[in-house]
Amino acid sequence: MVKCMKVRYDLKNKILYILIREGEVTDTDEVAEDVWVEYDEKGDIMGIEIWNAEISNKLLFENQKNYKTQYTQRH
Repeated sequence: MVKCMKVRYDLKNKILYILIREGEVTDTDEVAEDVWVEYDEKGDIMGIEIWNAEISNKLLFENQKNYKTQYTQRH
């Protein structure tokens, strides 16, 4: 079974979060201004958080619609 990463966007606070793998985060580094990477105990990336991410409602809707179409076509 292949697990897909999860993407969340907090419209109010303009934070984009990409969850790559679930589990315990043991370290976090700011790799660029407003870009944080979370790591597990082995140093594998668990998630990426981007602050001040400007994403329009139209873009969010179009991406969600495209994802649902692609997901439906594959399954």
